[in-house]
Amino acid sequence: MPVYPYTCQDCKKGFAVFLNYEEYGKKLVQCKYCGSEHVQRRLGRVRFARSEGSRMASLADPSRLAGLEDDPKAMAKLMRQVGDETGEDMGEEFGEVVGRLEAGQSPHQIEKDLPDLGADGDL
Repeated sequence: MPVYPYTCQDCKKGFAVFLNYEEYGKKLVQCKYCGSEHVQRRLGRVRFARSEGSRMASLADPSRLAGLEDDPKAMAKLMRQVGDETGEDMGEEFGEVVGRLEAGQSPHQIEKDLPDLGADGDL
């Protein structure tokens, strides 16, 4: 049975109602907190389906890449997004590098601290 989110216009509290398709639009919905009939259905999140190629192309947009070498935190954010988009486990080394970038460490310092980084072809 679908769940429909509502907000009470009187007490301003949110609540959800389980309605089957025949009931929706016909059954009276009342606030679970104050009993008011003055309620408004809220729209849930809207998601757009995009192909993997489209998602990866937007991440590789040259305007997003400009200046990353000078901004470790921005580089870490982009790396996390790429990792999330691929949906694959990127491994411990990836997590360590991203964590160091998020802490503000420069890529050059990370390379000095971890000279064997990516030696097995993981990164």
